[in-house]
Amino acid sequence: MFKEFRSFAMRGNVIDLAVGVIIGAAFGKITASLVSDVLMPPLGLLLGRVDFTGLFLTLNGEHYDTLAAARTAGAPVIAFGSFINTVIEFLIVAFAVFILVRQINRLQRLHAAPPAAPTEKSCPRCLSAIPIAATKCKFCTTDL
Repeated sequence: MFKEFRSFAMRGNVIDLAVGVIIGAAFGKITASLVSDVLMPPLGLLLGRVDFTGLFLTLNGEHYDTLAAARTAGAPVIAFGSFINTVIEFLIVAFAVFILVRQINRLQRLHAAPPAAPTEKSCPRCLSAIPIAATKCKFCTTDL
């Protein structure tokens, strides 16, 4: 059973998947920092010094100064500011993946072999597949 597991774990696609997950986790941290530390402060400043992570709505009608204070008090809250940050992070990751896949597809098209020339054509009368160089259809004997 150990040999079978080892052969499964050492297959190329499993290792590629593990590398992808590790790089994805690191990329997620970079994206989260980009959104919370670089993009949101200027956006909050433009919108009147709003800190999106601090935006919340309490469902019990009581007022709390901060989201942390509301959560500490056990109040039910909708933290829509954190949700806005998460949506922006998702859009950045989705756009980065789109650009990456687009570039990979472009490179694959550049390095792909040209399509092979056709070796057969269709007979105009019976529509059978015949060699390109044929002058007569072998199925219906039409001259080509």
